Amino acid sequence: MKWFWNWGGECFGYQIDDCLFTYRGLQIGKFHGDEVYGANGIYLGEVLNDSRLITHHAKKHWRRESFTPVRSGSYMRYMNYMGYMMYAGYEDFPAPREF
Repeated sequence: MKWFWNWGGECFGYQIDDCLFTYRGLQIGKFHGDEVYGANGIYLGEVLNDSRLITHHAKKHWRRESFTPVRSGSYMRYMNYMGYMMYAGYEDFPAPREF
């Protein structure tokens, strides 16, 4: 299990196999390399700096196959970290409460 934070530093959730879950155990994405796609196949974001999730504006129209989300374990989330300065052309990955 690998944990992730959004670019702003909020603990998002974790990865098991190629699935991304919120810390509450809801699968919101599937990894294709370092990119994450939602259940409807729409690009959600990608991993930078090994554990931070961020969304690239130019990739928002990218698509992959859809999937049926599953539930996993709910975990107490890790503490939040300091956010990073936003890169041009990017935006923060949504917070887990937005899913």
